[in-house]
Amino acid sequence: MKKGNPTLIILLAIAIVAVLSFLPLSKWTGGRVKDFSLISDLLKEVGMIDHTDSEQEQIDPELLQAMKEAEERNPLTASDSVLSLPVDTIIHAVKAPREGDLVILEDYTTDQVGLIQLKNALDNGRLARIAVVGDSYIEGDIFTQDLRDLMQTAYGGQGVGYVSMHTDFPGFRRSVKQGGSGWKTFMANKKADRRYLDLAEQYSIPSGQATATYEGTSALGHTAEWSRSRFLFIAPENSIISVKTSGGEWSERNIAASDSVQCIEIAGPTTGFELKTSSPKLIGLGVWLDGESGVSLDCMSSRGFSGITLTKINPELCRDMASVIDYNLIILEFGINAMSSSQKNYSVYSDRMVEVINHVRKCYPRSDILVMGVGDRGEKRGGAVRSMATAPAMINAQRDAARRAHCLFWDTREAMGGEDAVVEWCNAGLINKDYIHMTHKGGARLADALFQAIQHTLK
Repeated sequence: MKKGNPTLIILLAIAIVAVLSFLPLSKWTGGRVKDFSLISDLLKEVGMIDHTDSEQEQIDPELLQAMKEAEERNPLTASDSVLSLPVDTIIHAVKAPREGDLVILEDYTTDQVGLIQLKNALDNGRLARIAVVGDSYIEGDIFTQDLRDLMQTAYGGQGVGYVSMHTDFPGFRRSVKQGGSGWKTFMANKKADRRYLDLAEQYSIPSGQATATYEGTSALGHTAEWSRSRFLFIAPENSIISVKTSGGEWSERNIAASDSVQCIEIAGPTTGFELKTSSPKLIGLGVWLDGESGVSLDCMSSRGFSGITLTKINPELCRDMASVIDYNLIILEFGINAMSSSQKNYSVYSDRMVEVINHVRKCYPRSDILVMGVGDRGEKRGGAVRSMATAPAMINAQRDAARRAHCLFWDTREAMGGEDAVVEWCNAGLINKDYIHMTHKGGARLADALFQAIQHTLK
């Protein structure tokens, strides 16, 4: 048998690699399949070109499924004829309103009522509760810890509010020291029971002996101590839960079976809270550490989420929880995991976010809702890092969702400085070298910008 010509085989292989590297897969699929370059990958491996963290993209699988379903219903939605249109022919761009240098909130509410629920709570001396629900942009309480601190300095309040039953990264968060073990956590984007999904989009069940510990820190001005420690849960069968606060003794609670939300509360100043249980069917919804007045602000982050899974949260459960934990303002921070460098048409995402806003409003009818536009994000273009070219299209889609759902909107990217702000922020140590996620220093700056915008609306 005659052997092939090695030189010919190598040349043929190079030709195949080159062809695959230049196929416009992103254009053909409307941005759902990213272009890739085998040649670039090989050069990176041998060190001939640099790795660029900003090139990494991950689209929420839940959103990809929603886009697929939309295309099956209406093939024109993702056709080249639509995707090739300029961005402003799909959703007309709106310039973010300003008062001087301040990017202010855009009020698309019916009758222009602004932050009426938050204002009423603050004016009447009630505890004003805010939830910031988002993705990895706020993970570890980055940004939200500083927004909380500013709000509590201005209006009073203490503690960090919501904390999950378990974290895989104890110590990442500066505003609370969290520990414990023995919990199995279920998320909205996986095989979770929708009966137990609330605004945090997760719950935990003990696997054997489960413990959870929370300790205050002095890293921020109002997180070292709090006066109310509460654990919310559902106990489908009789259960035993033991709790204690700093300096106190363990208190064993016998819990009667119920399908409704139950709460264990320990009142009084404390710097720590602990609980333990081995009841195998207990549904742990979370722990809330706060005070009786001022402001409490919850950080509810879910890495990789685009926001559309919020349509899965249970309205009955949320309304049940609201008898203990209700919200005057819900801030939705998403978009990173819905963007790609090629996709210009985010109409499907905008439609789904309208559904999300309306569903969240159904779950928390007494809450104002504010949508944060996506922050500036970098990509490598022509050998230099620039703002992702499709970021304005995403922001337009988010603004349009807020307009159609009659809630408030804030242009985060414009507040950061607009086009190429991500480069300046990275050079100043405000954004990490992935050109996406903020550092603690950057989170503090962005929190101040949003705080000032909120204050402007509350006047």
